Amino acid sequence: LALLEGMALEEKVGQLFFVRVPAENAVEDVMTYHLGGYLLFGRDTQGKTANGLIQTIASYQAAAELPLLIGVDEEGGTVVRVSSNPHLRSKKFSSPGKLWKQGLDALLRETREKSILLKSLGFNVNLAPVSDVSTNPRDFIYDRTTGMDAEETADYTARVTEAQSFYGLGSVLKHFPGYGDNADTHTGIALDERPLETFLESDFLPFRAGLAAGGDTTAVLVSHNIVACMDSELPASLSPAVHEILRRELDFDGVVMTDDLAMKAVAAYVKDGSAAVMALAAGNDMVITADYRAQISQVIEAVENGGLPEEVVSSACRRVLTWKQALGLIE
Repeated sequence: LALLEGMALEEKVGQLFFVRVPAENAVEDVMTYHLGGYLLFGRDTQGKTANGLIQTIASYQAAAELPLLIGVDEEGGTVVRVSSNPHLRSKKFSSPGKLWKQGLDALLRETREKSILLKSLGFNVNLAPVSDVSTNPRDFIYDRTTGMDAEETADYTARVTEAQSFYGLGSVLKHFPGYGDNADTHTGIALDERPLETFLESDFLPFRAGLAAGGDTTAVLVSHNIVACMDSELPASLSPAVHEILRRELDFDGVVMTDDLAMKAVAAYVKDGSAAVMALAAGNDMVITADYRAQISQVIEAVENGGLPEEVVSSACRRVLTWKQALGLIE
């Protein structure tokens, strides 16, 4: 992309941050930090009318030199940052499990409605579908999945990414390499001791299917689980080995992003508070965080003092710009 050639280091680094909307200075920060995207949570949509939300998002875009990714977790069921607001939809979107049981027509109808609604409000990325395989109702992740085996989860994932892509909405498949029956990483470490065969034969199937169906509009989010068969030392989100497996096994050259770096599972592994530097060095292209003001300057500093090669930043930025291009945000 010719665009990349003319970008300063600060601009390239800013593009790698897909961040929580701050409580204040949201519009100014788009310009100050050259942000790649804003992620809206419940507090950003709560109580807003459709028109109010459209205006807010438009004000972020108006401040951006390069159009922003505007993302939200609208999975359906327990994670509904948009449809939990009755001003935006009369009822919450259904959970993946419930929809899958109702059949393909119901799934496609609701995915279509969701895609159109999100686009109309100004979103261009949905951090969904959940591509984790979970068949045990006692699993932490179960309620956010189809509750079905790998083949059915793969079919579900492909249908959703294909439909979202059709409406120009980016998909983010999560939580690579597959959450399985692990504990909640929002509150601490989850150690996954399943063998590599399980991932190759089961957990990777939905990710493969989703990437094939969604094409260039699809990205992958990596979990904070420690997956012992791939890297027994580091959370997947910070592990070069896990990213190498994702690139190689799934033959994927699109955007890979971390799960939220504010989650407790990451804290213990980060030296000097520079989670973002570790994440980019591990092979992520985008970092999800609330603490971007500190983290962006840490990344710039790491490049300037030789701790992080500028080529790593440039190639991640190229992937982000290519994704924006696929979503029709830039020429």
